[in-house]
Amino acid sequence: MTRLLDQLWRPVDIASLVAFRVAFGALALCAVLRHVAYGWVDQFFITPHVFFPYPGLAWIVPLPAAGMYALYAGLALCALGILTGAWTRLCAALFCIGFTYAHLIDRTNYLNHYYLVSILSGLLAVLPSGGALSIDAWRCADRRRVSAPAWAVFLLRFQLAVVYIFGAVAKVNADWLLHAEPLRIWLGANVDLPLLGPWLERTWVAYAFSYAGLLFDASIVPLLLWRRTRPLAYGAVLAFHLLTAALFPIGMFPWLMIALTPIFFAPAWPRRVLGWIGRDVVPAGRARASQPRARWAVATALALYALVQLLIPLRHFAYDGDLYWTESGFRWSWQIMVMEKFGRAVFTVTDPVTGGSRTVRPLEELTPLQYRMMATQPDMLLSYAQRLRDRYAAMGDAVQVFGDVTVTLNGRPAAPLVDPAVDLAALPDSAAPSAWLLPHPDAQRQVAVR
Repeated sequence: MTRLLDQLWRPVDIASLVAFRVAFGALALCAVLRHVAYGWVDQFFITPHVFFPYPGLAWIVPLPAAGMYALYAGLALCALGILTGAWTRLCAALFCIGFTYAHLIDRTNYLNHYYLVSILSGLLAVLPSGGALSIDAWRCADRRRVSAPAWAVFLLRFQLAVVYIFGAVAKVNADWLLHAEPLRIWLGANVDLPLLGPWLERTWVAYAFSYAGLLFDASIVPLLLWRRTRPLAYGAVLAFHLLTAALFPIGMFPWLMIALTPIFFAPAWPRRVLGWIGRDVVPAGRARASQPRARWAVATALALYALVQLLIPLRHFAYDGDLYWTESGFRWSWQIMVMEKFGRAVFTVTDPVTGGSRTVRPLEELTPLQYRMMATQPDMLLSYAQRLRDRYAAMGDAVQVFGDVTVTLNGRPAAPLVDPAVDLAALPDSAAPSAWLLPHPDAQRQVAVR
């Protein structure tokens, strides 16, 4: 343990930590400005009349329109602070809080890379990334650093490794390996691309992309860590993420990985690269010693953090049913690009006393994005059904709510998702999927054959 602590606290060049901070700050600033420029602040937080909060977080609601735009203005300033190293840790902490708040308002807006941005900004709030090439180092000589403890670099490497490794684990399934889905669907949507387009509708190309994606995710971390393969590995990072950015609408995720993956390089890489053109961007300074108790405290916190990051993506194994059908444990588990789902949902609200009923079409009150997400995600379907129950309960009517929901999953024919005989209004929020969902389409087909 003593040797392990010595390795964790071994001073390394702060340059790679600084480069990570600058790259993250620049991308975070672009992402915030992009949300405003594309009208997503209005689309996600102002236009909707209905929101789908996470269980237990119904108290997180959007601010009025002016407040949401003020929030995004604040996020832009915090991202600029991270980029320039001005009050770095404070800006990173405020950015993490504000960004996470915005994306906890509605389950509709969940994306893997939003989750990653929240995590990384939280990590930057505790890491000493503002010790060089920063306003903090310029205005206060005591904050200047030439080195950082090795654990700071290891922590960022670990976090990105988690994304890649669990991304590979997610691809080890029958749809991906045996049927090249959903890549067969997505590649077929790009046949109009010049030169590359005609090839994308060929079946063998979909299989080649599927296996190449799995191989990339599974091998890229050790290849980046090994000095001899590192240049080739980063070339693969560039090729892979540029291709996915060109072919698939997955937002800023490819650019995040391209810009942040150099943290796997030797810590002094920015100094050496920029030194080729005669510049040393890392100012001189001094490293600070640490007390043994502090080392043990940090090591314990790192171990607990790593354990949580490893357990959260595995929690779906504790649930019954197919992950992509029930989506129990799907979020926060780095299930990246492994599912194409499309659904149609209609609800029937029935008065059990009079027998009268009415049909509710959610698209009449939800935004198109909310409807598309709700119609395929069981927990959101249940939340909407209970919203209908509460709406009628407020008018003094006790009602039953039944769902007519059909879903296509990774190219399969449309199949019913919700048991139409189950009263969704009578179910608790934590109802097990087996109590109200029909089996996975493959299981239904096997029963029919028998």
